[in-house]
This record gives sequence, C-alpha cells and structure tokens, in this order.
Amino acid sequence: MQFSKGHGTENDFVLLPDPDGVLDLSPARISALCDRRRGLGADGVLRVVRWEALGPDAPAPEPGVEWFMDYRNADGSVAEMCGNGARVYARYLAHAGWLPAEDFLLGTRGGVRRVRFEGADGVAVEMGPARVGEGSTATVDGHAFTGVAVDVGNPHLACVTGAAVDSLDLRRPPGHDPALFPHGVNVEFVSPIDEAGEVLMRVHERGVGETRSCGTGTVAAVVAALRHDGRETGGVTVHTPGGLLRVTVDGATTTLHGPAVLVAHGELSRTWWDQLT
Repeated sequence: MQFSKGHGTENDFVLLPDPDGVLDLSPARISALCDRRRGLGADGVLRVVRWEALGPDAPAPEPGVEWFMDYRNADGSVAEMCGNGARVYARYLAHAGWLPAEDFLLGTRGGVRRVRFEGADGVAVEMGPARVGEGSTATVDGHAFTGVAVDVGNPHLACVTGAAVDSLDLRRPPGHDPALFPHGVNVEFVSPIDEAGEVLMRVHERGVGETRSCGTGTVAAVVAALRHDGRETGGVTVHTPGGLLRVTVDGATTTLHGPAVLVAHGELSRTWWDQLT
C-alpha cells in the first residue's frame, strides 16, 4: 500500500494514492497513521482520489474537475478545505504523472479551487472569497482575545492582537463560543500589519492542535489583519512557525501562495493497516 509524505511550510501530510476510491479510511486508521509514535506522523491525510470514484456522501462531481482532495484531520475527522494540503496535493499529482495541467481545478468539500504552479517550488491556490461573520473572542490561559469569524470553506476565528504572539500557550484548544462554532473552529492569533506589509501568525487547528502553518488560517488571518488596518484588499506576507506564505485578497477571491514539498515515498504494511478498524 503506497504512501507519500509532504509538507507546505511544515504543515505536513500523508498522501494516499487511491484514484479508484477503494480505501476504507476509518477514523481509527487516520488517527493511527497521523500519530507521530505509532504511525508515520502528520497533521492530516490527503487521499488522492478521482471525484467520480467517491461515494454517495461526497459532493456531486462537477464537469471538468477530475481530482478531489479528500482531506482528514489528524483525529480522523473530515475537513472541508486545506490550503497547504491543496498545494501538496498538486505537487503529488505532478510527481505521479496525473497532473491535468499546470493550471487546473481541484474538488474539495469547501468548493472547487483553481490551482497553478509558480516558479521552481511554488504553488498558488485560489481559495475563493472569504466570508466575514460575527465578532467573537478566543480565550487562552484566562485571557480573552477579540476576533472575527472568517469562513474560508471551513470555520476560523482570526484574532488580531498587539500581544506577543510567540508567547501564547497553544498546547490546549483556545476557548470559543460553541453557539457560534458548533462544530469547532480553527483559531488564529496574528500581529497587526507592519510597515513592510508583513504579519506574524500562529494557529490552533480543530482536530489537530497547534500546527506549524495553516493555509486557510493564513487567509483568514490576512483578511482580519487587512480589516484591522482599514482595508478589504491587498497582499500580505505571513510569517508562520513553518515558513513564509503570501496571501492576496481582491474583490473576487483570495489566493494563497507558497511552497509545496514531497519528502518521502514508501509502502505501508498491509498487516498493520488491516489490524486497525
């Protein structure tokens, strides 16, 4: 059973090539695979599958879109969208010889996304319009941080703060309003935009914990930081613990730009896989 390992700014994934949709991805299998002691270790799993091969629970295939990013969080839960994962997925399609074109459409549970290659190692993903919702608060160690709900195909609470982002303890999920986010939320803490047009961001992802980077979270953070700066459009460079990303926001869409790296290819033990239910 083949696998690959890749990352986008150290947000890492196990990729499972399954073009015909035959794998049984139970939560137990996903969580074991992502465990950094009893499995390969990752923030999530990307099943590389043709859209038409997915089961009846998946969104109906759209014409002209061959591939679907079936993304699972490290705890085995299904996620709607992952910007870093989409870039790594595209890199894998190129590696496997399955890439439809240098500029193509990719299906996700958060909607169809346009993906294109940029330079030697960069991939850009059009993330669609970010929908800004209500204001709310996140709580870390008893301290409340004001933020705004941002939907980027999945739910985010982006908090722009003058506090030292590096000093926050994100080992536990930040507190949030369950009435506003009944299915959980990804929480970003982001510094205001500086004179160079850059911000610092950390993120706690639902179902995973703090990750070194988060593509959709980066978009949500930039949207919130631009609004904090009195703007609704622009380009911002984001420093995450895992590296640099850039987000551009215009009136129609948001675009995430960054690297995507494949680091290993191998074979999973079928005996190990079959023992998990």
